[in-house]
Amino acid sequence: MRRYSLHLYPVWVGALAIALAAALGITLGAPAARAATVTVQAESYAAQSGVALETTADMGGGQNAAYLADGDWMRFDQVDLGAAGRLTVSARVASATGTGSVELRTGSLTGPLLAVIQVSPTGGWQTWATRSADVTTHPTGPQTVFAVLRSTTPGDFVNINWFSFVSGGDEPAPGWVDVDQAKWQAQLTQFRAMTPAPVPANAVRVPEFNATCTYSHSKPDDPIVAPGLPGASHMHSFFGNRSTDAFTTTQSLLGNTSTSCTPAKDLSAYWIPTLYERGKAVEPDGMIVYYGSRLPDPTATVPFPQGFRMIAGNAKLQVATPAGSPNQFWCAGPGGETGRSTDGNWPLCAPTAKLVYQLVFPDCWDGKHLDSPDHKSHVAFTYDGRCSGAYPVAIPSVSFVISYPTSGSADGFSLASGMASSIHGDFFNAWDTAALGQRVKDCIVQSAKCNSAGTF
Repeated sequence: MRRYSLHLYPVWVGALAIALAAALGITLGAPAARAATVTVQAESYAAQSGVALETTADMGGGQNAAYLADGDWMRFDQVDLGAAGRLTVSARVASATGTGSVELRTGSLTGPLLAVIQVSPTGGWQTWATRSADVTTHPTGPQTVFAVLRSTTPGDFVNINWFSFVSGGDEPAPGWVDVDQAKWQAQLTQFRAMTPAPVPANAVRVPEFNATCTYSHSKPDDPIVAPGLPGASHMHSFFGNRSTDAFTTTQSLLGNTSTSCTPAKDLSAYWIPTLYERGKAVEPDGMIVYYGSRLPDPTATVPFPQGFRMIAGNAKLQVATPAGSPNQFWCAGPGGETGRSTDGNWPLCAPTAKLVYQLVFPDCWDGKHLDSPDHKSHVAFTYDGRCSGAYPVAIPSVSFVISYPTSGSADGFSLASGMASSIHGDFFNAWDTAALGQRVKDCIVQSAKCNSAGTF
């Protein structure tokens, strides 16, 4: 397709559309026969700021917009967004370092927000991945579309090869799980009616509560990425709800009251790839799941809807993580880190210290979906201290702090997903809504540090 003289072209469903949809990770079924795809090559911009071009190693050849940083932008004219209804917007991106997003706006640099494409490291500047976002309402027909780069990462953080706009009329976009708005509004009403507990004068003014968990079990299952497919995943170490397996649903979590977490009213499932030392599994001796806020003003934070799920990290990211790199394990305890493994990717801890990792999840939500095709596109990290635009809902900032009963050796470790850089985690919410809501109201909204019991 790169050899066509036109950079902007429609493709109607047929053999060619099916092939393109497969390449983009989009499933086209018989009901979506009216769906249309418009692909815009990044180098076909009509105007730009801060953009360079380079030969791409991605499929099809051609050029990509290279080494883009916060504030850079591109303008594309006459992008046909099709008729009213669902629209799936995708970007083909590559990133060696840093995180951020691509804001797609119509009309001007500050015009109405069409979609936000999240960007995280893919493993290199020419290691390509497709990221998508679902749009339910949008301008129709030909539009001027601006791609505006946003990031708190210093310097360059992404390359872009192309954008695609797949319109499917009123058919649901595959992989998106809509929130039941009636239930969600009822949960919000319950939350807003709660009376906050008085904060003691000596309370630590940090917006935070936690669930303290022990290891539960291991399975090569992933009910978010591979639901209903036992054994289809690499090995995971599970925490929380003891029933979690490939067939887990919101209903099954709520129906099983056995959990490895305190408080008992947290029936959520949490999991991470299993760690191995010299081929033997090393299960964590504990994990604390912190629920907090990184926003300057946490008062707008609301609890998660029942059945909400998301993933942090990238199981496919296989890059070196020497000392000082982001996304690395570290040593906690007296003596700290004493050296590095032979391959440089893992710390050696003092005998009095333990291997630890902290995994942080996004803290802004689109308010529409319990899940998305990549399990990330319905949420975003704030880059300006607010939740706005396509992600207007402030949710608790979840982080896993995982402690392993080992100091390591020169041989290093491995994860079931590969290198240290592939560490990732999954969260499937099944909190009792009243218990979760009261903790958000008391601890996060009031900026007061709470314990696992939800008290100050």
